[in-house]
Amino acid sequence: MQQKAYHTGEPVPNKPMFMRGFVEMQYARKVADVTFADLQGNPKTLDEYKGRVVLLNLWASWCPPCIREMPTLAKLRNKLQGSNIQIVPLSIDEDPAAVAPFLAKHELKLDNTWIDSKKEIEKIMPANVVPATYVFDPNGNLVGFIRGYLDWDDPGIDDYLLRFAAKYQAIAEGKTSQ
Repeated sequence: MQQKAYHTGEPVPNKPMFMRGFVEMQYARKVADVTFADLQGNPKTLDEYKGRVVLLNLWASWCPPCIREMPTLAKLRNKLQGSNIQIVPLSIDEDPAAVAPFLAKHELKLDNTWIDSKKEIEKIMPANVVPATYVFDPNGNLVGFIRGYLDWDDPGIDDYLLRFAAKYQAIAEGKTSQ
């Protein structure tokens, strides 16, 4: 069960129409500590990105919308390089050994991909819809999500995400009252 961490205040304004399915939660939620694996099998957790806003993108190699979404996610990652936003693709494929060859076959340079073959993500949010992206504040609290395909390449999304990240960075640093 997720516990409320704090009230998130007013939603970030001027959300692009393309992101109409994105939900900014009214209350940030503390989430269970879960461990995933990187492409080499090393354990990975969200704690590695404390201090940054994390977009955890849930995908699978058998999911056509995921395959369509991933190149735009890679472009977005390049656009946001140097910001306090970290994009982490999370494969829920059951065979971890198939993920790296799949990325190579589709020329997806997503070397920071994590794997969750045991569906640990379900301790945080359901994994019954892919693609899905879960957004965590700099303290690792869940603050937003979108379930389903999103063309991350659409105009205005990067600006919105930067404003979103700035809001939650300010909250994490105590520069705003919630």
